[in-house]
Amino acid sequence: MTEVRADKWLWAARFYKTRALAAKACELGRVTWREQPVKPARPVRPGDTLRIRTEGGDFEVEVLALSDQRGPAPVAQTLYHETDESRERRRRAAEVRRLQPAFEPAPETRPTKRDRRELKRLRWEP
Repeated sequence: MTEVRADKWLWAARFYKTRALAAKACELGRVTWREQPVKPARPVRPGDTLRIRTEGGDFEVEVLALSDQRGPAPVAQTLYHETDESRERRRRAAEVRRLQPAFEPAPETRPTKRDRRELKRLRWEP
């Protein structure tokens, strides 16, 4: 096997849970090769460098091996090599997300008259 469809490879490498999601990501421009969007049927070859945007972050990977069958995760990780810059970018993005303030849950009851006056005072409302 010298080449395989991009959507099949993305699915086999476990970047997307289903092949349909992999194809949709290609159509939406979330997968690029040489700064060009990849179509789902584009052949992927060993040595290609792909940029892949997923919920888990932005990956820049070099294709090492081909597969059109989805296997266990340890086998899928042998299909590509993520660049060090990509790993560092994802680590920094995770750190920024971790440091962002968490939202407080909504109160279980309505604010009392005293609470409303306090909120009004804090908001500078007349």
